[in-house]
Amino acid sequence: MSGQPSADEAHDQASFVARLRDKDPAACEALVRQFGGKLLTIAHRYLRCDEDCADAVQEAFVSAFQAIGTFAGQSRLDTWLHRILVNVCLMKLRNRSRRQTCSIEDLLPAFDESGHYVQPIRGWRQGPDERLLRDETRALVRRCIDALPDDYRTVLLLRDIEQLSTEETAKILGAAANTIKTRLHRARQALRTLLDPHFK
Repeated sequence: MSGQPSADEAHDQASFVARLRDKDPAACEALVRQFGGKLLTIAHRYLRCDEDCADAVQEAFVSAFQAIGTFAGQSRLDTWLHRILVNVCLMKLRNRSRRQTCSIEDLLPAFDESGHYVQPIRGWRQGPDERLLRDETRALVRRCIDALPDDYRTVLLLRDIEQLSTEETAKILGAAANTIKTRLHRARQALRTLLDPHFK
């Protein structure tokens, strides 16, 4: 999602936000209609369960309506809602019982005493970009991402799927930028290990 609105968008957005602050029912309904579908899609990246996703989107809208007075208009409204939703999803992930996931250590490459890979990294027969166009391969990648521990899966989603910067990701997760870089590197290595048998 782009960050700052254009001049025209800012003017239209300011009028719309003013109506939201006045608790105009039509404006509130328009906000849900316009962004509900997008937010539900984003929630699915984090939570997967339909019921949890619907709850997260509802909580995000409630939070947005409560906090609309603090919205300064320096970013686009959809960017602001997106960040609220991501925070709701992350809170749900922290609070729910842990899923069955792989150990990240088991998925990282091993090195011998000379610093070389214990098992050589071989190229995939078919380019992953080409295969990712297939629905079945997308589903496979999704399952492999879901198998990662939450800390690594979340960083991978924020950086590689949502394309947030390291700094934005660090701010959302309340972690140091170097920690985010390390987790992302390890998450990508682990994801390759999970995908490797399917692409060799």
